[in-house]
Amino acid sequence: MSKLPSKKFAAYPRLNPLGIGKDISVADLIDKTFLAYNGGRLQEAAKLLTEKMLPDNGYIGMSLTGALTPAGLGKSCLIPLMRAGFVDWIISTGANLYHDLHYGLNMALHRGSPFLDDVVLHRDGVIRIYDILFDYNVLLDTDEFVREVIQGPEFQKTMGTDEFHYLLGKYVSERGRKLGLKDSSMLAAAYECGIPVFTSSPGDSSIGMNVAAMAMRDSKLIPDVNRDVNQTASIVYEAKSSGHKSSVFILGGGSPKNFMLQTEPQIQEVMGIAEKGHDYFLQCTDARPDTGGLSGATPAEAVSWGKVDPNTLPDCVVAYVDSTISLPLLTAYALSRHKPRKLKRLYNRRDEMYNKVRNLYLKIGTVSKIKTSRKIAKRASSVGLKKKG
Repeated sequence: MSKLPSKKFAAYPRLNPLGIGKDISVADLIDKTFLAYNGGRLQEAAKLLTEKMLPDNGYIGMSLTGALTPAGLGKSCLIPLMRAGFVDWIISTGANLYHDLHYGLNMALHRGSPFLDDVVLHRDGVIRIYDILFDYNVLLDTDEFVREVIQGPEFQKTMGTDEFHYLLGKYVSERGRKLGLKDSSMLAAAYECGIPVFTSSPGDSSIGMNVAAMAMRDSKLIPDVNRDVNQTASIVYEAKSSGHKSSVFILGGGSPKNFMLQTEPQIQEVMGIAEKGHDYFLQCTDARPDTGGLSGATPAEAVSWGKVDPNTLPDCVVAYVDSTISLPLLTAYALSRHKPRKLKRLYNRRDEMYNKVRNLYLKIGTVSKIKTSRKIAKRASSVGLKKKG
């Protein structure tokens, strides 16, 4: 006869997994068999997403690093999450957005092998991304599409990358309809759903390379990185000031991760607006924290910068799992365990949110100048009295 569990284990459920059957769902598999090690962390991530980040209309920003879209994760995971209202704004590497265009333009990518002879592939005009293969003409045709589109009059100005991707997404969406495609491009889906998409390094991709080349032909298109910094901060401030939670869902790390997290220091440290940091932090990465790389930087470290609210640190999860494994599992779990949400269409409110933060910052700056002037005047008056005496 077994004894009752000791009180010291009251807070810790017994490890007693289900025997896996042939008809088990992905959500049940995660709930009932992902119990320890990084499987346990992935279960915690799934529950954090569905039980705390998604409820009460919380704002969720997603950052994308690593070659996810060429592997098809845009079509299989990102677009379903966007359509369900589970992603409200995005920061991505330019490479993910560029390779997303291949799918939006109905260009063929193929499953290959990481062990092929790259000298032979180069001779045959084949491009390899690990075990993904495609013809060199895919790059040339995608470049041609980008150059053709950005010659349009609406692109001839300085603009934030969210506006640039929104306009680009409009053309991809139109091309997709002509080709009879459905949900092939995340940029097209972002345009249709009003989801702002930023890139933290506008020049660091083939899209940026084509924009730069067209500048030599007198294109007036210039990415406004200052607008991006303030626009992303305004989204986070809108979430917090309207009584909602601000969550970050980080795939990989790198520059998009930092660009998303720096929104809080921008609000607090630089603008001087009272804030506490993001409420929930979910990251899937294969990078270790001890190497000093940003991809491995933990939520606890982010607290010291004001990026994460210290009061919500227990609700922050890092799953050390490859995004190509974790994202499909988390997508299936979220769609199974949480009903779709109404789209926030934050892009449509970009100017409103931006001006709200701008006006508050200018007001704080004016008050600060008045206080500084009074201090200087008081000090000068005090010095003058001493000299007179």
